[in-house]
Amino acid sequence: MSVKGHVADKIFASLPRTQRGVPIVLGGCPAGRHKFLYTNGNNVIMRDLANPYMDAEIISKHSTAATVAQWSPSGFYIASADSAGKVIIWDTVNKEHINKSEFQPISGKIKDIAWDGESKRIAVGGEGRSKFGHVFLADSGSSVGDIMGHSKPINNVSFRNQRPFRLVTCSEDYSMVFFEGPPFKFKKTISDHTAFVNAVRYAPQGEVFISGGSDKQAFVYEGKTGDKMGQLGEPAHNGGIYGLSFNSDGKKVMTCSGDKTCKIWDVETMACVSTFKMGSQTNDMQVGCLWQDEYLLSVSLSGYINYLDVNNPDKPLRVLKGTNKTVTSMCLSEDRSTVFTGSSDGHINYMRADTFEDGEIEGKGHSNQVSDIRVSRDTLVSVGMDDCIMFIDTQTKQYPSESTKLDSQPQAVASKANITVAACLGQVAVFDGSQKSFVQNVPYEPKSLGLNSTGTILAVAGTKDKTIHIYDLGGGSLSETNKIQSTGEVTDLEFSPDGKFLAACGSDRYVRLYELPEYKMLLESTRHSARVNCVSWSPDSVRFASCSLDNSFIIWDTTKGSYDNSKQYVGAHPMCNVTRVVWQNPTTILTTGSDSCIKQWTV
Repeated sequence: MSVKGHVADKIFASLPRTQRGVPIVLGGCPAGRHKFLYTNGNNVIMRDLANPYMDAEIISKHSTAATVAQWSPSGFYIASADSAGKVIIWDTVNKEHINKSEFQPISGKIKDIAWDGESKRIAVGGEGRSKFGHVFLADSGSSVGDIMGHSKPINNVSFRNQRPFRLVTCSEDYSMVFFEGPPFKFKKTISDHTAFVNAVRYAPQGEVFISGGSDKQAFVYEGKTGDKMGQLGEPAHNGGIYGLSFNSDGKKVMTCSGDKTCKIWDVETMACVSTFKMGSQTNDMQVGCLWQDEYLLSVSLSGYINYLDVNNPDKPLRVLKGTNKTVTSMCLSEDRSTVFTGSSDGHINYMRADTFEDGEIEGKGHSNQVSDIRVSRDTLVSVGMDDCIMFIDTQTKQYPSESTKLDSQPQAVASKANITVAACLGQVAVFDGSQKSFVQNVPYEPKSLGLNSTGTILAVAGTKDKTIHIYDLGGGSLSETNKIQSTGEVTDLEFSPDGKFLAACGSDRYVRLYELPEYKMLLESTRHSARVNCVSWSPDSVRFASCSLDNSFIIWDTTKGSYDNSKQYVGAHPMCNVTRVVWQNPTTILTTGSDSCIKQWTV
């Protein structure tokens, strides 16, 4: 049975995907709704300001990378844009977020999008080929002005929301252009900056607009005429300015900078009233900000979202962590209260399984992608593409002072009953606790492995010989006791907790179930339509799950004996590779994928 449109119980949203020197635009909602928007991959992510861990929505509408999303002032619609220049307008009233219309205003990446105060007109700016921006009607897509005057991509666009309407754009050509309308026509070029102009925003009442650039400067302009009134500081920051946001009455503005600070300024006096020092590391550079009602948010280069405290500038009220890169591995603590994830950028994060509150393993971790992680008792074992294996205390959640270097790159790891096994290129390394017990060369390239609950039986699958090798781990060496031939590369293996079954999946789309001790095949299915990445057993050994490149996961019931009784959740992670699935309890699973999100499902 296939289930389409099934909604996850809870979603732990990914962070914004960041890039050094590139501004991040956060979308604010109309007053009173307490929501904010950002993008990651093909998704638009909507989170609740007061409860960001539990009330998140992931909206997948774009076939290419989504770049920016903004609410209409009416609150009824959101306009989102992508790297191909498409704009999709969709409603916020229905849970399905039905598309109202789609337009193609420019032919390249859109960096910013803005609604006018009447929710009728939309302006975009970006990296178009024939033009860098456009203004059009939200209903019909008809043009209401030409964005001209720039010679390089536009970074920000902003409307004056009161009549007489105005529009201002800023660009990588060091300039801003001021337009009058509608229809919007070129009025003048403003050339006060000496480097990229990264941000420009009108105050809510339209009295002024302020710009910020890579030259560390922030200038204030009269809203109707575009005449320069002054500047914030001399300069405003010690690094490039990547974002700015006004409070609701327009009397104060927040700026964020690559100098690792955010500042609040009094617009009338142009004086700094608060400075938030966000850290000293490269990842503490601030690349985006939003002042939404009483909430002040900033985005670090790490992707972390900081809730700033005006009463205590030295410490944020809270920091939303997690990951903004592909999640490559996931596991649970033995008491199933904590979820650990490893990602393609080498980070290992954790979160509480009940509240989704999160954190990051502290210290010096992997310098490259985390290939696999497993928990045994109070130890989290991780292997990475930096050829290292780490044994991490799950209580202190700190990396060890030193990692263990392996002889070749590890592909997978398994850990049970104080025994840890790492599958490396051309060899298998076995550890007793954190101490290396022995390393055995094998005449194939191990890709995946499974270890039974007592740590006595090991299954290893190779990439080229398409064979599952069964070993006895006793006696200080690997003693092969069985071989199981497959038709493709076996991507994952796992023994059932009760030791009666072995589940396997592969690049050939097959999911297979074997019964021990003879390893009799009970199930062989190509229900998935693409490579199967992972298999995982329920704690009671009754069911197991598989997830795939085809965006879905399947629940298999060992008591049924036929894949016809399986249940497939289609589009679990839309337009996304589902990389890992784990069981939280016999009726709840967690899935994750290349969208960097974690979803919880009742199955």
